[in-house]
Amino acid sequence: MKSYSTEIIAAEDNKDGDKEVRPENGSYLKPNIFTLTIPKVDGGAILSVRASWMQKSVFKNGEFSIGVPFSFPEYVTPFAKKLPKKEKILLNVNSGSGTEIVCKYTSHPLKEVRRESGKLSFAYETEVLIWTHNDFNFSYAVSSSHIFGGLLLQSPSVHDADQREMFSVYLFPGSRQSMKVFRREVVFVIDISGSMEGKPIQATKNAMCTTLNKLEPKDSFNIIAFNGESYVFSSLLEAATENTIEKACQWINSNFLAGGSTNISQALDKAIEMVSNSSGAIPLIFLVTDGTVEDERHICEVIKSRQTFGGTISPRIHTFGIGLYCNHHFLRMLAILGRGGNDAAYEVDSIETRLQSFFSRGLSTVLANISLEAVDNEVETYPSRLRDLSCEELWTISGRYVGNLPEFVRVEGVLGDFSKFVVDLKTRTAKDVPLDKQEKIVALFVLVLEVLYVSIFPLWIEMDEMYIWKQLQKFG
Repeated sequence: MKSYSTEIIAAEDNKDGDKEVRPENGSYLKPNIFTLTIPKVDGGAILSVRASWMQKSVFKNGEFSIGVPFSFPEYVTPFAKKLPKKEKILLNVNSGSGTEIVCKYTSHPLKEVRRESGKLSFAYETEVLIWTHNDFNFSYAVSSSHIFGGLLLQSPSVHDADQREMFSVYLFPGSRQSMKVFRREVVFVIDISGSMEGKPIQATKNAMCTTLNKLEPKDSFNIIAFNGESYVFSSLLEAATENTIEKACQWINSNFLAGGSTNISQALDKAIEMVSNSSGAIPLIFLVTDGTVEDERHICEVIKSRQTFGGTISPRIHTFGIGLYCNHHFLRMLAILGRGGNDAAYEVDSIETRLQSFFSRGLSTVLANISLEAVDNEVETYPSRLRDLSCEELWTISGRYVGNLPEFVRVEGVLGDFSKFVVDLKTRTAKDVPLDKQEKIVALFVLVLEVLYVSIFPLWIEMDEMYIWKQLQKFG
């Protein structure tokens, strides 16, 4: 029995170029197809091919879902009169908690073979006349009517440059019907500069009007459109009544006319001022732009100065970037400082749907001012500023620590009715959840970017360029 393997590597890391597999065969099918030549194969020999990868599951409407490619084009089937065809799927679901798992949908007739606390195993195996043309899709829900979560621990591998212990904290929002969403005071800050002309501005109009109609009368809102100047729907926050929303949509259609330059700072200052004295509501600012910014330092300093970590809820800033030439790094930093969310649409056709989802997540906060119990150990979380929990997404953070964490770690926050929320999360070793692989995948995005954004950006704001360079060198 012979075994061959291959892996994807970066071009600059390819020190053994002579061992690289050349795509002589099959590259005409797709330019990004991966090929592996297996030498000395005798006729009639059985080849077993295994491909491994990791991907995120999607959390939407209280359900987790995953899709796996499972369709086989005709050109991959060897020509033969009689060739046995067998399809086999083994699925293991681990919710990371002891809470019951409820299967919601499966594209293939799976058979349940094992059920434990917080775990499910399924199997599917059958002989077929032709290979399937259907991808595998599966969705499930974690049964709970309240917020709950867990804390997973894992030691680093011997090859990890950072030998501090790893942890991951997650919170489930529970069922939407049982969770009270905060009363909202919202300001939409929308870019109407010349580069937004055409489909971007029209998609933004549509998403805005759809979102406004989802607000409740107890909510209040305002709209600021900006290019080189700022244009305000109202001098004050307006109650989200049916009549006011209708007027707002008319104002959007009349005033969202693309033209001029981009001045985010003035519009953002006005928005912060409008919601800085919020009481009995969560203050939200949604910034949508496709442009770059010249005064990033001033904006970041203003946001930092407005953030509080006490009993009141500081303005949450959610940022959305449009297009390839937008300053996405700045928008992400702004969202981190503002304890908000960040999203982007790089293609024109995806703007409206992604923008609606972005607004919906930000408007669905059920737990704010989340904090981890202070422990005696050296703990570093990514991100360092913890964002709020929305009923439309799973809340997760990762981090590193030195020493030993207690058996239970307390998580506190403020609920939608402004009552205090407390839950003690039991720490447990992540046996079936590969945090090390998770870190490898998100290392550049979470570890490096969050450290750069949260640690380097403040230095960048203070213009300590020499120290910044020394910090960047740590990341190679």
